[in-house]
Amino acid sequence: MLERRKNPVGRAATADIPRVLLGGLRLGVLDMEKTADFMIGAALRRHEFGRPLYLTSANGEVLARCATDPDLDGLFRAADLISADGQPLVMASRWRTACPLPERVATTDLFHVVADKAAARGLTFYMYGANDAENRAAVANVRRAHPGLRIVGHCHGYLTGKALEDKVDEINRLKPDFLWIALGVPGEQRFVTRFTDRLGDVGVIKTSGGLFNFLSGSRSRAPRWMQATGLEWAWRIALEPRRLIWRYATTNPRAMYLLLTRSGEAAFARRP
Repeated sequence: MLERRKNPVGRAATADIPRVLLGGLRLGVLDMEKTADFMIGAALRRHEFGRPLYLTSANGEVLARCATDPDLDGLFRAADLISADGQPLVMASRWRTACPLPERVATTDLFHVVADKAAARGLTFYMYGANDAENRAAVANVRRAHPGLRIVGHCHGYLTGKALEDKVDEINRLKPDFLWIALGVPGEQRFVTRFTDRLGDVGVIKTSGGLFNFLSGSRSRAPRWMQATGLEWAWRIALEPRRLIWRYATTNPRAMYLLLTRSGEAAFARRP
C-alpha cells in the first residue's frame, strides 16, 4: 500500500476538521463554502506546512475501487482532506452516521467558489491536465468567467519522462497558490504522491477528475434534480454508454454495500 512521507505540520493543518467514516474512507464534514474557505486559508498559510496540502474527492466509484485495490486505497488515505463528490455519500451519511455531511462538495462547483475567493485575495492558479485542446479551452473559459483571477500557467496532462520532470520544476518555480490536477483516478493521486516533495513552493494541490472537460464546455452537467437525487451517474451513462455502463454496473452495487457496512464512525481525526 502506498503511503506518502509523513509530515506532522501538514497533518496539523486539518486536525480540527471533523471526519466521518463512509464506505471505508474518512471524509471531511464541511460544506462547499467552508471547504473553499479552508483552501484559501491553507494557501495563505502555505509556508507553515513545508509541503503543499493534498486535497482529493471520493464518490461511490472511488469507494468501490479502494475496497479492492490496496494501492489506490493508500493513495486516498494519504490525502490531507477527502471531500464527498457524490450525492449518494451525502444521503448515506444521513442514514448511517451521527455526523451527516452537510452537502455534496462537487469539484466542478468548488472550483468556481475558490476562484472567486482567490481572485479577491490575489491568489494564483495553475491548471494541469486533460488534453491540450481541452486544457486551453478550459483556461480560456475560466479567464472569461473570473477576469480577476491570476492563472500563472497551464499545461495538458500527457507529458512523460524528462518533459514531465521539467514541467513539475516549472510549476514549482511559478509558485501557484493552487495547483488543480485533472488526470483522472488514479493518475492524479499518483502524480501527487510522486511529486509532492518537488512542489514545496505550491500551496494547495486539488485533484480534479474530469473538471477541465466541464470547464471547457465539452461535457455537460446533469440536470440539478438528477444531481440532488444521486442519479448523476445515470446521466453520465447516457452520454457515454460504451465507456461507462460496465463501470457503473460493477461499482454501484459494491459502493452501496460499502456504504451500508463500512459507515457510521464520526470522529475528529488527524488523517482521513
